[in-house]
Amino acid sequence: MYSTQWLRNHMLEGPVEKVNVLAGSSTISVDADAQLQRVVWRKTDLCVIATLTIFYLLSWLDRTNLGNARVAGLQTDLRLTNDQYSISLTVTLVPYLGAELPVNLLLKIVGPNILLPTLMTLWGVVMALHGTVNSFGGLLACRFFLGLFEGGMLPAIVLYMSLFYPRSKLQRRLSMIFSASSLAGAFSGLLAAAILHMDGIGGKRGWAWIFILEGLFTVVFGIVSFFIIPEPVGHCALLSAGEKGYVLKRLREDGAISQNDSADSFAWKEVFQVFRLPHVWLILCIFFFNGKRLFDWQNFTPSIVQVLGWSGTRAQLMTVPPYAVGFVVTNLGSYIADYYKRRGIVIIICAACLTAGFSMFLASHSTPVQYGSLFLTISGINAAAPAITSWVANNTAPHVRRASAIACACVMTNTGGILATWLLGSLSPPPRYTNATIVLLVSSIGFGVAASLNLGYLWNQNKRKAKTRAMETRVEEPEGLGDRSAWFTYIL
Repeated sequence: MYSTQWLRNHMLEGPVEKVNVLAGSSTISVDADAQLQRVVWRKTDLCVIATLTIFYLLSWLDRTNLGNARVAGLQTDLRLTNDQYSISLTVTLVPYLGAELPVNLLLKIVGPNILLPTLMTLWGVVMALHGTVNSFGGLLACRFFLGLFEGGMLPAIVLYMSLFYPRSKLQRRLSMIFSASSLAGAFSGLLAAAILHMDGIGGKRGWAWIFILEGLFTVVFGIVSFFIIPEPVGHCALLSAGEKGYVLKRLREDGAISQNDSADSFAWKEVFQVFRLPHVWLILCIFFFNGKRLFDWQNFTPSIVQVLGWSGTRAQLMTVPPYAVGFVVTNLGSYIADYYKRRGIVIIICAACLTAGFSMFLASHSTPVQYGSLFLTISGINAAAPAITSWVANNTAPHVRRASAIACACVMTNTGGILATWLLGSLSPPPRYTNATIVLLVSSIGFGVAASLNLGYLWNQNKRKAKTRAMETRVEEPEGLGDRSAWFTYIL
């Protein structure tokens, strides 16, 4: 085993050519050459990323298909007022707030290979039951349990990913998963348009079949995923002993996991440490502003397209191009962010796109211009999501502190989302959605300001840490500092 000083020095210098690492109970020699890197990351990408991308795609599809069902006649058939429709969206988000932190804290205890497939199977059953509702009360019950079982999925996915990838490789992988929301937005329109041809089959309306078929597919994949989602690196059957050792070495060098395994064990003090970190508070503000835009535009995109002049199947299909462009922009932005190790700049550019897009929608009465603004807003929303999520995951340590920070960030997203569910409903009626667009424009500006402040704070902290490391007389740090250690460099 290497000394703490050696490990600290190499946390900032990248991998060496040959090292000894501890994997399980035996010491293994690992060649950290380019071939090994390609094999290891290809294996994890093919299994971990592919599986989690489908998880997130189905999660997003099931969460937002209420908008497609509304355009297909759900609101008319159930005789829902605009207030009742907004309430049904809000009820989905309330249990999210209570589920996210417990799920993240349980992830390591229960095991992601058990917890994640269980949650997916349960919410798939609830989604299919949406197709049987015939009253407002039945819809509320379904939406509540959907939020309860689905609520912990996103923070759990982010935390699980941080156990496999070094900080500098995380955003690009998160982007592959998060861009599934763009795919889901595009795919949901195409799928809904196809499913609507089943209208009347079995005595059910087309919107009911949207829920039933998408829910059944989620259940099937949830059951299959019990057999394909890998355990964390130390127990992952996907990797050989040498490959496990190499990944653990990279994670420890990078500060993604602690040098001492006991530092990653559960402690309530680490949960509360999150609220003593200024950069986490700034990230929480960013997530709140992002949540308002995210839920507004994603849940109401089919309705927005409808009031621009398209209807029925055409309205579903016109939601596809903005999401397709958003998919490309999300992955391009994340590639740049990982390559240059810069999250903040990408987020600020996203904020500028959002500000421009909402300004266009607010100021123009032209249908082409308003429709064109959706390309900017949807691209900005989707490209920002992996950047801000990886930012909080990259810059909090050890494990329990990171788990708590990610969960709190998702809570703030959903808190913003609760407000958002009302903005494009009763509080801001169509066709202009004026009040909602003003709020979303202001939140986009706040989003950019908070990101700029966080970038400045992290840059200043890194300067201070560099001075501490450069001191000729090194002062021993107490244990458990995590990301506050002088040897932990924040990713900007």
